[in-house]
Amino acid sequence: MDLNRIIGELLQERERVDKAIEALEAVMAGAPQARRGRKNMSPEERRKVSERMKRYWAKRRSAARKSS
Repeated sequence: MDLNRIIGELLQERERVDKAIEALEAVMAGAPQARRGRKNMSPEERRKVSERMKRYWAKRRSAARKSS
């Protein structure tokens, strides 16, 4: 049993695995990450959404009244 040969082979295998991990990490870094959960909005963003939705629903209500 040649321990030096076995150690050399294991070191080569570790180098191949390290390169594969680096390549996969590079791919992951370039890919957009899936976002989970709710996006946190700032108070300013929340206010803008609120105003936009108020206008949207006011328009819908007025259209419903005209069609009735």
